[in-house]
Amino acid sequence: MSRRADDDVDVDPQVTSVREHATEHLERATAMRRRLHEWPEIGNHLPRTRDEVLADIEDLPLDVTLHETTSGVTALLEGNRPGPTILLRGDMDALPMPEDTGLDFASRVDGCMHACGHDTHTAMLATAARVLSERRDEIAGRVMFMFQPGEEGHHGAKHMLDEGLLDVPALSDGSQSPVSGAFAIHMTSALPTGWVSTRPGAVMASADVLRVTVTGRGGHASEPFRALDPVPVACEIVTALNSMITRSIDPFDPAVLTVTRLLAGTTNNVIPETAMIEGTIRAVSERTRSSVHDGLKRVSEGIASAHGCDVDVTIDFGYPVTTNDDRFADFSLGLAREVAGPMATVELPHPVMGAEDFSYLLNEVPGAMVFLGGTPLGNDLAKAAPNHSNRVFFEESAMSTGIALYATTALRKLAVT
Repeated sequence: MSRRADDDVDVDPQVTSVREHATEHLERATAMRRRLHEWPEIGNHLPRTRDEVLADIEDLPLDVTLHETTSGVTALLEGNRPGPTILLRGDMDALPMPEDTGLDFASRVDGCMHACGHDTHTAMLATAARVLSERRDEIAGRVMFMFQPGEEGHHGAKHMLDEGLLDVPALSDGSQSPVSGAFAIHMTSALPTGWVSTRPGAVMASADVLRVTVTGRGGHASEPFRALDPVPVACEIVTALNSMITRSIDPFDPAVLTVTRLLAGTTNNVIPETAMIEGTIRAVSERTRSSVHDGLKRVSEGIASAHGCDVDVTIDFGYPVTTNDDRFADFSLGLAREVAGPMATVELPHPVMGAEDFSYLLNEVPGAMVFLGGTPLGNDLAKAAPNHSNRVFFEESAMSTGIALYATTALRKLAVT
């Protein structure tokens, strides 16, 4: 074991070697990231992005599978000895939004931007595949590289699972090699460059869409007594839902219910027949998630009934709670202390209320998602443009830490003994 002079922590020489290896390939990863950033794609079908990935890994000793229902790519690297399979995931899709960064490699696609770092995830994973391919003699088992589309609300991970992602074939010697763990990295502008954070248990929230339609009777705005106005009923429901969250949900097992749209009417002198409420529900446990769903229906139906209106409540189920396996999360934090340093490794005190479809993977196999800081060097964290901002930029030097984390996770989990 060696010791980092800056952080006074014992570091496995293999980790030091992999960090150097990752830095050697950083220029290649940066170039790939910039090409992806210039030509972003949205959703589950990303032909240009997939071609970019395939071109980057075509010279590597990988068994590549192209998924049929999406542009997903899986690539298997077999080590020199038998063992289990570790899955490393990177998502590839962008967001439907403009870019105003002024970068030389800013998006060339109108209304489309890599504003959540998925271009860095893809470049880091492809580069980790290169690093690990050059270290096959250190691997007992297999590494599955999962290049996934459709994370931004399109359930890309679920589509890949439904298509048999985890149904991996036997090793070349005939032995079985099931997927025993899964690991993902998410770039964030909420941490300094190169810092790493995660936590055991719930790390990101579930995300569901609520829609409540209140139906009354339309009429002339001058004669509300001859109509049944749904607008004040909808407003009362919105207010009551806020009270429901604060008065019925355990603050130590929290939820967020935010109404983001209230639609009714066409002009100033017509009472509409309907009013529609739309918003999001976030929770960090399935118990609280279910409780909020029940409360939404109870409050909406009760208030509408009290006013003589009809109501229709629908919930579009989104991503489940992203729940890290406790042991895998502790492993990831320990490894991050070696890769990034203990001063740059932070255990999150509470979950993040954003959502992730990596949750589908973590419902199937033990694993963890970690956050990697990419705030531009010299920028104030409090003033840095956040993920999903039209002005967000991630410091590309942080990718060397991400590449090393991907690679050392596989090497440590598949260590040759």
